[in-house]
Amino acid sequence: MKLVEMTALPGGKAIQVGPGQPLLLMAGPCALESSDLCWQVAWEMKAICQRLDISYVFKASFDKANRTSLNSFRGPGLKKGLRQLCRLRQEVGVPVVSDVHEASQVDIAMECLDIIQIPAFLCRQTDLLTAAAKSGRVVNLKKGQFLSPWDMKHAVEKVRAAGGERILLTERGACFGYNNLVVDMRSLPVMRSFGCPVIFDATHSVQLPGGMGGSSGGQRKFIPALTRAAMAAGIDGLFMEVHPDPDKALCDGPNSIPLDKVEPLLRQLLEIRKAVSRFSNE
Repeated sequence: MKLVEMTALPGGKAIQVGPGQPLLLMAGPCALESSDLCWQVAWEMKAICQRLDISYVFKASFDKANRTSLNSFRGPGLKKGLRQLCRLRQEVGVPVVSDVHEASQVDIAMECLDIIQIPAFLCRQTDLLTAAAKSGRVVNLKKGQFLSPWDMKHAVEKVRAAGGERILLTERGACFGYNNLVVDMRSLPVMRSFGCPVIFDATHSVQLPGGMGGSSGGQRKFIPALTRAAMAAGIDGLFMEVHPDPDKALCDGPNSIPLDKVEPLLRQLLEIRKAVSRFSNE
């Protein structure tokens, strides 16, 4: 597997993702809410990851374009949201990731983002994948809920054909009937076989899409169990929606993990990762 490297921020060191490298964690609120909340999450997550030797990237969406209802909170929008992410990146000193929904957004987003994320619903959009690849940024491809893991090989090939070599693949569950997702742990080694580091989306995997009528529900109580299973299966990073008070989050609260629960879970996961690494070397 080819390691994926992100250029270091001023005064920092480059982040490498893949076997033998520190765990990558992309974590933050679902969407950009108030500056105070985003800065709180970013600073606390940075401190936690420094204590645990985890590579941290702040995540939040500037626009949630695929909300269930027209009335759902979407975020501050492209220009205002990217300004907020740029300022957080500079002041907190952490890389940032956010999702783009149209090819026309990539040229603007690449000026700020260290990782350009392709939403699960859009993982087959050729023009979007091509634009993201040409940006020169790391591309995080989220597997569509409607795709088999082996079908993601075609998405990877689209990005590589456009010159993109720094690719992450993220598992976020598959549709299982109405308003439900299930995680097939076989997808993790399958997607890893494409030569890309694999990320497990610990919080969208417990989402219940449209499960609350006009919005999505979630079962956050299952986050620890699924994440421990994914770590045992072998992954290179985690994606988590983190909020100080998930019940008051403006989007995806039911499947977000409380900020004060993150560090104890990460400590468990690192122990599992250490054991998996030992066994894989025997």
